[in-house]
Amino acid sequence: MAKTDPKLLERARKLRSNMPQPERELWTALRAKRFQSFKFARQVVIGPYIADFVCRSLKLIIELDGATHADQLRDEHRTAYLEAQGYRVIRFWNNDVMTNLEGVLTILSATLASPPLPNPLPLGERA
Repeated sequence: MAKTDPKLLERARKLRSNMPQPERELWTALRAKRFQSFKFARQVVIGPYIADFVCRSLKLIIELDGATHADQLRDEHRTAYLEAQGYRVIRFWNNDVMTNLEGVLTILSATLASPPLPNPLPLGERA
């Protein structure tokens, strides 16, 4: 298992102590097993990335996107990496969390109720 970059861990710590308002709103709904008794963690280091919220037992990552996520290609690479690690990634816009938190939680609930798709085998392992 690769050792986690100490600078990345420090950055995650700083992000936890200085969360933007949309993340604080969602964290209030998720923390302490408040959402369907699932345990979520925030600002979790996974490989070279920091995921906003993670439910490890379900291998689910919730990402909140704002204006800084205008680079779709970078987000696609990030999502591909996280999915290759076995995680499902669901994204919400910050604005949706701030204006329609109940709707976000309804979509999240539906996502949790549906089983994840199996990961495809890498090209070299296909029959």
